[in-house]
Amino acid sequence: MKRRLVVGLGALPLALVGVLALPAAPASAHPLGNFTVNQYEGLTLRPDRVDVTAVVDLAELPTRQERSTVGGDTGSYAAKACRELGSGFEVRAGADRLQWTVASSRFGYAPGSGGLDTSRLECTLRAAARLGSPATVTVANHYRVDRVGWRELSASGAGVRLVDSPLPARSVTDELRAYPADLLSSALDQTKATLRVEPGAGVAAVPAAAQPRGGDFLSRVTASAERRFQLLAGGRLTPLVGILAVLLAILLGAGHAALPGHGKTVLAAYLAGRRGRPRDALVVGATVTLTHTGAVLVVGLLLSVSSALAGDRLLAYLGLASGLLIVTIGAAMLLRSRRTKPHHHHHGEDHHHEHDHHHHGRLGLAGIGLAGGLVPSPSALVVLLGAIGLGRAGFGILLVLAYGLGMAGALTGAGLLLLAVQRRVSRTGWAARVATRLGRLRTSGTTATAALVVLVGIGLTARALVGTV
Repeated sequence: MKRRLVVGLGALPLALVGVLALPAAPASAHPLGNFTVNQYEGLTLRPDRVDVTAVVDLAELPTRQERSTVGGDTGSYAAKACRELGSGFEVRAGADRLQWTVASSRFGYAPGSGGLDTSRLECTLRAAARLGSPATVTVANHYRVDRVGWRELSASGAGVRLVDSPLPARSVTDELRAYPADLLSSALDQTKATLRVEPGAGVAAVPAAAQPRGGDFLSRVTASAERRFQLLAGGRLTPLVGILAVLLAILLGAGHAALPGHGKTVLAAYLAGRRGRPRDALVVGATVTLTHTGAVLVVGLLLSVSSALAGDRLLAYLGLASGLLIVTIGAAMLLRSRRTKPHHHHHGEDHHHEHDHHHHGRLGLAGIGLAGGLVPSPSALVVLLGAIGLGRAGFGILLVLAYGLGMAGALTGAGLLLLAVQRRVSRTGWAARVATRLGRLRTSGTTATAALVVLVGIGLTARALVGTV
């Protein structure tokens, strides 16, 4: 029995490596993740009219939010949604705005990641136009441009010729069926164009520009592992699959915490500034776990009950709150460092001062942990909502908790490593002599540390503001 247990435990790492080596599921291949609302509009200009082939590809989370709006009659929903799309897709021939009619509409679901579905809306729009003589056609897409996602335009002529068209004649994604790889940070955002039209035989296809590869190596590896995690969590649940999913959730949480953000720089600066202890790093780790788990559960609940809530904007606002919290922590550190001056006091006063120092220190550490876990991972949200949809709510919560533990482990490990390096350096003779000679500059060093925390918080706040406008 013990031998079987040892063999089974020894096989877990190999099985985990096998899961990571599996090819990623194509259903999760959205360029900006599971919150995206992606769209394509392809214009065909004719002497007497303009036709538009419009496609809207919703990722897993917006699809789940809008499922109650769709209802059971997908045909009626498709017709209504295409009319709304036409209202927001503004095309003018000269000064005249084209009036669209819906020639055809279709809506359907497809399996996505984490046990959730994606959805696809296809519309054919038509409008009368006078393009038999030279004209200028302006395009402005206002439909759901407030949502993060891929936005693509193309234009071709049939019986008319486009002069120096800024748009390709064909879709670079095969109408949102095949996105270019590695575009997590450089998705297309084409919403406006000006076209010059004259009588002729049409226009040759404009080759699509080479797209830059998005994200660094760690970002790409983490994104690939998250797709496998969502595939594993949404599949058939067996004891082995459950254990592998939990282990992979822990690894992904650690990898997520290793990406830019999550307070690693702030934690390092804070521990360095107050001569922290191993207990301090553990406090931050525990706070991150609890905060991230609670944030995923609350945001998941909000997305489930509201179809009007934009999940990507909600995460941006949480990121804004996280950045402002770090700025507040840095400002408090800066204020305390300015008040702290070398002075002599009695033993009772010293005890009171030490107690007050530790009290503020614990609050600062809790604040760093809160800021690090306040923004939930989209992958954790997908897994939670997918598990709920499959009737595995408890398993979904377990995976979210494991994800938070992975984040906490990474941040705690970073803090403990910093403290170990500090102790090692402080034990060397030259370090002790330098510290003695520069003791008067301790307050200045603390001030610089606090200023660094403020700057990091300002940077995170500015980055979050980009997603809220």
